Amino acid sequence: MSHRLLPAVRILASAAVLAANLFTLPVAAQPAGVTRTGLQRHDLSAPGREAVQVRVDLAPGVAFGRHTHPGEEIIYVLSGAIEYAVEGKPPVTLKAGDVLFIPSGTVHAAKNVGTETASELATYIVAKDKPLLTLAK
Repeated sequence: MSHRLLPAVRILASAAVLAANLFTLPVAAQPAGVTRTGLQRHDLSAPGREAVQVRVDLAPGVAFGRHTHPGEEIIYVLSGAIEYAVEGKPPVTLKAGDVLFIPSGTVHAAKNVGTETASELATYIVAKDKPLLTLAK
């Protein structure tokens, strides 16, 4: 390989690693049976804000514990049955086609209460350069 190409290859490799990490969570924040697939991430016209879309798949009986986001979350359930526990509200079970809005900073949790894998499309309108998810105590 030409010495002139090495810097370009290094830059491309670094960009690929960075892109892969944009949508991942720390191992401790991602329990077994939860798969998060980053779909897109874009800056918004509002300074310091970005939109992030993630597909979340939950195996049967799996729960994702109490957590918050640095902005709003809009959930669209793609399949299965997911129970959401949003702080200050009674738990609600949503099925395919149902939606849920979670205000910025609100503690919430989700659990697949069905017998099949449940999936949601999560759209976040969040503060840029902050962790997408913070586990609640």
